[in-house]
Amino acid sequence: MANIYGIGIDIVEVARVAASIEQFGDRFLHRIFTAGERDYCFDKSVPSIHFAARFAAKEAVAKALGTGIGESVGWTDIEVVRDDKGKPAIRLSESARQHWEKHSIVQIQISMSHTPQYAAANALVLCRSESVEVGQS
Repeated sequence: MANIYGIGIDIVEVARVAASIEQFGDRFLHRIFTAGERDYCFDKSVPSIHFAARFAAKEAVAKALGTGIGESVGWTDIEVVRDDKGKPAIRLSESARQHWEKHSIVQIQISMSHTPQYAAANALVLCRSESVEVGQS
């Protein structure tokens, strides 16, 4: 049986992400997104919508892990990929995975949605039931 380790949610204005891409270009894109994420988004007719959804997903996962983006987990440590059925999934870097294993985390679920104006994501992190103590989340 698994317990909820954490949940996270984030919403992003697509226009702000588009403005950052326009203003900072590759510097912004390489700092925030992996090569696979960049390839996926640039293959879409409106890349900024897909970049915004991935930005929101990374924030939601960082919140659910309880780390935020910073020392423990960086932007490119969290990668949005697609499983064999096309469903969005999370792949963590080796350093982020160390945090994952230390806390007995067994699964990260992600859901993303977008409109032309906004992108949103939520994340649910599950851990082995014996790893959570009363009063701890």
